[in-house]
Amino acid sequence: MKALVYIGPEQLAFQDKPDPSPKEGEVVVRVESVGICGSDMHAFLGHDARRPAPLILGHEVAGSYKDNSGQDIRVTVNPLVSCGTCPACTSGRDNLCPSREIISMPPREGGFAQAVAMPIGNLVALPHHISFDQAALCEPIACGWHAARIARAHDAGLGDAVRALVIGGGAIGLGASLCLKAQGVTDVVMIEPNDQRRRYLIDTCQETVVTEDDLMEDHLFDVVIDGVGFASTRALASAKTRPGGVIVHIGLGSAEGGLDIRRATLQEITFVGTYTYTAQDFRDCAQAMFDGRLGPLDWVETRPLSAGEQAFADIRSGQVAAPKIILKPFASGD
Repeated sequence: MKALVYIGPEQLAFQDKPDPSPKEGEVVVRVESVGICGSDMHAFLGHDARRPAPLILGHEVAGSYKDNSGQDIRVTVNPLVSCGTCPACTSGRDNLCPSREIISMPPREGGFAQAVAMPIGNLVALPHHISFDQAALCEPIACGWHAARIARAHDAGLGDAVRALVIGGGAIGLGASLCLKAQGVTDVVMIEPNDQRRRYLIDTCQETVVTEDDLMEDHLFDVVIDGVGFASTRALASAKTRPGGVIVHIGLGSAEGGLDIRRATLQEITFVGTYTYTAQDFRDCAQAMFDGRLGPLDWVETRPLSAGEQAFADIRSGQVAAPKIILKPFASGD
């Protein structure tokens, strides 16, 4: 099969790789669409020790597999593989399984390839009206579904008059905004500093999007979701959460700095870290997509997998307006 392989910092190569060998309980998924995630970018830049080269990255996957009768089953892929038997798994918090694995991280190769092996239980069948490109968005949006669910369970997130701020206009931030709305929060503001991306979110996605400078000093929110995770965005979240409010932190941009512990203590602000989603969150998010509760899911740009290296370069330089680039392993020329 053909695959886009991370071979070192800022280096990707389009190569021939062995076809995946499924284990017991697994099937081989033919990858039709796979999104580029921020974590893929971190690895590409050499900033993620969990993803050493050489490695096939990519975990936002949709495609198909053949069932026992030879029929093609169209699916979106939950890339997080858990043991199913530990206390975390049996209590419904399988995203915290101590032996969890995720494709794009050893020992599991990722989805920037024409095929990937996955446990059958990690696959969610698609209705006919959902395209592969839309289905590949389930993984990043599910992160927002999980975060929105946690926010709504907090005292500050209860009720019908919740005001929410989402920091970051990429797929994680946009997904969080869509999920908050799908879960009953109608007053959602996003912050996105890139002019091109901000205009895209306003014009194409009908989001309310501002810059940090547009917010008044006393403009505070019940819920703040940080979809970026840098020191500067944590500082912004700390400043814009009302007393008694909650910061829900998804982003993994950097490890340290920014959080105002003194203000959090004096104002009883809750900080909650969130990691991916539970299997139930993933299924619930997928169903919300299928039901049309998350909008038309048309905010992607598609490129051939063979052009993936240029796609990474364009994302890094801020030249991509769409929140998500989808790579197509079977596009013409691949």
